Amino acid sequence: MDVAVTLPVHHSFVYAVPEYLFDTCMPGMRVLVPFGRRRITGYILGGRKDSGNYTAKKILDVLDDHPLFPENEIPFFRWVANYYIHPLGETIKAALPAGLDRRDVAQVFITDTGRTALENPALSPLETRILTLAAGRQGISRKQLFNTVDCPTLRSLLKKMQDTGWVSVESVLKKEAASARLEKFISPGNKQPDSDRNLSLKRQQILAIVARKKEISLTALRGEVPTAPRLVKLMEKDGLITITRRRVCRDPFGDPVEPDTPPELTSEQADAVNTVREHLDQGFVPYLLSGVTGSGKTEVYLRLVADAVERGQSAIVLVPEIALISQTERRFRARFGEQIAVIHSMLSQGERLDQWHHIATGKVSIAIGARSAIFAPFDNIGIIIVDEEHDGSYKQESGLRYNARDLAVVRARMCACPVVLGSATPSLQTSHNVRIQRFHQLDLHHRVNDRPLPQITLVDLKKYKEARPMDRIITPELARAIRACLEAGNQALIFLNRRGFASFPACSACNQPLQCRHCDVTMTLHLSAHRYKCHLCGFCLPESTACPACGKKAVKNFGFGTEKIESMLKTMFPDARLARMDQDSTARKGSALTLLKSIRNRTVDLIVGTQMLAKGHDFPAITLVGIICADLSMNLPDFRAGERTFQLLAQVAGRAGRGDTPGTVIMQTYNPDHFTIESARRQDGTAFFNREIPFRKALKYPPFTRIILVKLSGPKKEKVEQAALDAAGILTQVKDAAPETAHTIDILGPIEAPIPRISSRFRWQLLIKSPSFQQIRSLVQTLLDHPDFKRSRAISLGIDVDPYSLM
Repeated sequence: MDVAVTLPVHHSFVYAVPEYLFDTCMPGMRVLVPFGRRRITGYILGGRKDSGNYTAKKILDVLDDHPLFPENEIPFFRWVANYYIHPLGETIKAALPAGLDRRDVAQVFITDTGRTALENPALSPLETRILTLAAGRQGISRKQLFNTVDCPTLRSLLKKMQDTGWVSVESVLKKEAASARLEKFISPGNKQPDSDRNLSLKRQQILAIVARKKEISLTALRGEVPTAPRLVKLMEKDGLITITRRRVCRDPFGDPVEPDTPPELTSEQADAVNTVREHLDQGFVPYLLSGVTGSGKTEVYLRLVADAVERGQSAIVLVPEIALISQTERRFRARFGEQIAVIHSMLSQGERLDQWHHIATGKVSIAIGARSAIFAPFDNIGIIIVDEEHDGSYKQESGLRYNARDLAVVRARMCACPVVLGSATPSLQTSHNVRIQRFHQLDLHHRVNDRPLPQITLVDLKKYKEARPMDRIITPELARAIRACLEAGNQALIFLNRRGFASFPACSACNQPLQCRHCDVTMTLHLSAHRYKCHLCGFCLPESTACPACGKKAVKNFGFGTEKIESMLKTMFPDARLARMDQDSTARKGSALTLLKSIRNRTVDLIVGTQMLAKGHDFPAITLVGIICADLSMNLPDFRAGERTFQLLAQVAGRAGRGDTPGTVIMQTYNPDHFTIESARRQDGTAFFNREIPFRKALKYPPFTRIILVKLSGPKKEKVEQAALDAAGILTQVKDAAPETAHTIDILGPIEAPIPRISSRFRWQLLIKSPSFQQIRSLVQTLLDHPDFKRSRAISLGIDVDPYSLM
C-alpha cells in the first residue's frame, strides 16, 4: 500500500498489508505503521504492485472502519501539498478533524530506585523536580518535560538519571483525542419477570418505559429514572432487558429552525441563477457574484445548492467568520432541513468528528463552514460557494498555509463543477481575473425590494484636535446621529476594529511604553479583566503594575478600543441597552450565538463591535453605523493595506438600512480626501480598483506577479539573522545560475519582520516575486534541498505561498 505518514517528509512510503488486514484496508483510511523505532499514523493513498528493491514493513493496524475521505480527493491533497510546498501526510492531517493522530511518544517514568532517591535530601533541586514530575501515574512526556523545565543541560542530566536507573524513558502509543461517542440503548429482553411482586418499583418503572418506547437510550431513561444506569446492568443479567451500544452524533446546532418558503427572485437574482444553470454542461466554470450589500446573494446560493442536491450531488458553502456561519446555517437549515453539516473550529473535537463522519458516509449533502470545510469528504460535488471571497480569514496563517478561496477554484476544476465567489467588495485578484476573462461576472446592482444603499457622511477628525477628549473619539455628529436613531426605536452599530480599553499604556515618569516581555508590541489594557494583555502571545500583567523600565507606578493609559467605546456610550446614553461583540466578549463557546440572537431579537439598542460584525450579517433594525476611525489599517506596512481598508469600510457600512428604514453611516476619518476613503463613501469598488491597480503593476505585486514569503524565526536573534542571510545567499546564487530567467525574479530581503519578535522568537523574512509561479516555487524547493542550507533545530522555517499578510 502507498501510505502518507504524519511526518515532515514530502513523499509517501510503501507498506505491506498482512493477510488478516487485507479485506479491511481501503484508500482514505488511517493505519498504524512502523517508522524507524516508533509507531505513527499513516493514510492509505492506494495500492502498489510491489515495494521495489527493498522489503516493505507491515501495517500494524487499521484505525478506521470506513474511509475518512474518498479516493477521488487524494489527487486534490497531492496538489495542495505540492503547491504549498508542504509534506503530504501533514497536509492530509491538517485537512482532517483534529485529534485523530496516533503515534509513539517518549514518556519519562520514575523507577523504584528513583522513588527511593527522591527521599534523599542531598538531591539537587533540579533532580528533585524531574523525579517529582515523573512520579505521576502516567509519568510525563519527554516533550512536556523539556517545555516545563528551563535548563540548558537538561538533556545530559536526563541521560545521567536514566543511566543511574532513577528514571526510564519508554515509547507509549498516544491515543486519539477525538473519538466516536457510543451510547447504550435499552430494549425489551427475552425473559419476562415471574411476578411484578419480585421487582422493585424502579425496575417495574424501567420495564414499563422500555415496553412503551420499544427502545430508549440510557441517557433518556436516566432522565425518568435517575438510578437506571446501576439497575439496567442487573436487569440485563436477569434477561429482562437487552443493552446494545451504538454510535450517536453530538448535535452542534442551536435552536430548531422553522422551514421557509423560497421568495420570488428579483430579475437580477434570476439572471444570475439562470446563467449558472445554462452553463452546467461546461463543467468547471468560475463565477464572481458581485452584488452590493443587501442584494440577496445568499438566496442565489440557496437556489444553486438546491439545483445540485436535486441532481443527486453535494455542495460546499464556505463562510469566512464563525459568527457568520450561524446565520448562514439557519438559512440553509430552513430550506434543506437535516441535509446540512457544519465544520468550524468552535465545535468540540468530537462534534467535528461526528459532522465529518456524516459527510463521509453520505448522510448529508451540504457542508457549511469556515476555511477547513473546503476539505469536506464529498465524492460527487455539484457546486462550491465561497461567500465574502475577499475575506482574509480564508487564509490559514500557520502550518499548512492554504487559501480556501483559491482551493475552492482548484477543487471545482478537479470535480468539473461550477464555483461561485461572492462579495460586495471583491478582491483585486478576483476582479483582475474577471478583467482578463478567466472568471465570469454575475452582477446584483440593487438591494432586494429596491431598498436604497445607506447615506454615508464623512467627518473630518482633524477638526476636533483641540476638542474635549470624548468629542475627539465620538464626535458631536456621531453622538447626534446615535441619539436620533435610539429615539426612533432603531438599533445602531458602532464599529472599531481594535479591542480592549486602552491600546497604548506608557509611563509618565520615563515616557517608555508598556511593552510585552516576549513580543515587540505594546500591551493593551483590558479594564474588565483588570490586566494588561499582549494580543500576540497572551502575556498578562496586573492593572496595578509598575513601569518595567523605571520601576515607578506611573503608567498612564492612552489610546482606545471597543471596551472604552462601550464605557463612553454607557455614560452618554445610560438608558440604552448596550452590547459589545469582539474576541474578548465571545471567547466562551456559544457566547457569539447568544449575542447575535439578542441583536436579532432586538433586546439591545447599541452594539459596539469589531470586524466580527462587519460582514454578511443581516439585521434589519440597524439603521445607523458609526465608524470611530476609518484609518486604523490604512498605513500598515503591507501592499494590501488600502484594499483591506476599503473592503472593511464598505462592508461595515452595508450593515445599515437592510430593513424598511433607510440607513445612515457616519464615517470618522483623518484622511477624508484619500481615494480609499472616498471610494468607500461612494460604495464604488470599480473606482477603487482603477486607482489601486496601477500601483500594483508598477511595484510588481499581485495580481501581476506571484509571491512566496520565506519566514525564519528562533530564540537567538543573531542565529536567525545569519540563517536568513544564508538563505538569501543561496537563493541569489541559484537565481543567478540561470541568467535566462534571473531578470524575471526579484528577491527582497532578508529583513526583520515588521514585528521583529513574537513569543520570544526573533523573526526575519524574504519575499520572492516573479510573474512565473513555477520559477519561484522551484527556487524555494532548491533552497529546502540545498546541502549548504544548514540551520539549528531551534530555528523554524515557514514557506508562505501567496501570503495574505506581510506582517
